[in-house]
Amino acid sequence: MSEQLSGQPSGQPSGHETPDPEVVELAGKVFDLARTGDAATLAAYLDAGVPANLCNEKGDSLVMLAAYHGHAEAVTALLARGADADRANDRGQTPLAGAVFKGEDAVIRALLAGGANPEAGTPSAVDTARMFGKTELLELFSGSVNEG
Repeated sequence: MSEQLSGQPSGQPSGHETPDPEVVELAGKVFDLARTGDAATLAAYLDAGVPANLCNEKGDSLVMLAAYHGHAEAVTALLARGADADRANDRGQTPLAGAVFKGEDAVIRALLAGGANPEAGTPSAVDTARMFGKTELLELFSGSVNEG
């Protein structure tokens, strides 16, 4: 499956040119690193200039992919390099809501530590916790919202 880039600046004013195949291949590797949770290699790519808020064709950011696949260390590495903890995908879903849905407690804590807003997105992490009766998360989010 070939992933496409979102929000990449173009060299041509038309905006309809095809991205460089090497850039698409590199982006695919970086998306895979986020999915598999290779935090050290992912961090090295970002330190070398890969945008921290790179998104695929569905609007899923690197943080979203790492969070959804349960990789708290990768989430922390991305956030430390400027990734947006609340960046929603094309469906309005945030990484925190995805982590709540998947039951990834370590990722939830990493996102909150990185400044994620439990009320961002549609449905929000708060809404998702309510849907699944996760009262312990609602209490955690209540404390997070009051502190932030």
